[in-house]
Amino acid sequence: MPTTTTQGVTVTVTTNYLPDYSSPSQEHFVFAYRIDIRNNSSHTVKLLRRHWFIFDANGTVREVEGEGVVGRQPVLEPGESHQYMSGCNLKSGMGKMQGTYLMERLGNGDNFQVNIPEFTLMVPYRMN
Repeated sequence: MPTTTTQGVTVTVTTNYLPDYSSPSQEHFVFAYRIDIRNNSSHTVKLLRRHWFIFDANGTVREVEGEGVVGRQPVLEPGESHQYMSGCNLKSGMGKMQGTYLMERLGNGDNFQVNIPEFTLMVPYRMN
């Protein structure tokens, strides 16, 4: 599981290929990913925004930005974590994602970026 820690905030990613929602003959491959954000710092933090880069093996790059994650801007006290599920579709069946979260330290209002580790999206039969 890809994991990275930035300024005391740890992000871990798990991925799954969703064959029931995919149609390989139509170049449509759907993946789910689960993100675990854990606040290991001594500050209360709030997730403000997300910024993703989605790379498809066919050469396509998509950029996604927006407020919060899946409609929420979670606040994490020291030691707390937040998990969410989201998804992505690719045309080639192979790709990767990476990005950042914009976080705010609620005690002093400082903003900082937390890295989301790069992770691979790959249909299982392509691994052989």
